[in-house]
Amino acid sequence: MRQPKLLDYFLLTLLALIWASAFFNIKIATYSFGPVTIAFLRVFFGAIPVLLLCYIKKVKIEAFSKDWHWFAMIGFINLVAPFFLIAYGVQSVQSNLAAILMSTTPLSSTVLGHFYLKNEKFNFIKTVGILIGFAGIIFLFSDNILIDENNFLSALIILLGSTCYVVGGVLTLKISKKKNENVTGSILIWATIILIPLVSFIEQPWNLEPRLDSIISVIYLGLVSTGIAWLLRFKILVNNGLIFQSQVSYLIPIFGTILSYIFLRELITFKVLISLTAVVVGIYFVKKAR
Repeated sequence: MRQPKLLDYFLLTLLALIWASAFFNIKIATYSFGPVTIAFLRVFFGAIPVLLLCYIKKVKIEAFSKDWHWFAMIGFINLVAPFFLIAYGVQSVQSNLAAILMSTTPLSSTVLGHFYLKNEKFNFIKTVGILIGFAGIIFLFSDNILIDENNFLSALIILLGSTCYVVGGVLTLKISKKKNENVTGSILIWATIILIPLVSFIEQPWNLEPRLDSIISVIYLGLVSTGIAWLLRFKILVNNGLIFQSQVSYLIPIFGTILSYIFLRELITFKVLISLTAVVVGIYFVKKAR
């Protein structure tokens, strides 16, 4: 690993923009597609650049090896479930709220890590960060302009989606000795296999007449926000390490809020700004403690 250069900061910012852009694109995709279809198209198109890289680098894919059950389980928890839950929730809430709610993943992972990982125990600074971050989320739920009795459950469902990412990350430690390309390619294959019967029986997307902007958004979500973003993340990890790459967490909710306003003119209330600030500060303290 090397000291970060200007190019490294550019790539980190680009990764944050790509991941943040997923939220308003999910909103556009929901104009024509159901949440199961969105999840399926994301993993299908997302698998293309990853599997292509594995082919070029001659990385063996072990999706159907003796560890297939781990790949299938992680594919469901880390891809199928959160992709579905986020798309389902975004149908009823603004995409900028989804960006803020999903940014709680580093906070949730810290809580879960305290109970399941020996080197991730709470300390004073971590505890302060977690309390500040989740206080911001609780404050966000008090914004009756954007979250009311009609979409309160949808906001909770998005939070559940962020928790799935955390659980999936812990499970991935079970196969952490395998190549990242192999793991990602294998879980994408299993996520696709799981979603094929679900999308066929539940939503039958071949009967739809989708809008052009929705089609563009789901393709973007798969190829760019899922596939290319993973490859970019892997490059940053190899060059600069996990601590540098984890700084993307600060930028995603900020960029997500800005992009949702630019492309969808979504409302940004005072409580949204306060909540956003609290979450970013909370993540900062958690990262500082590590």
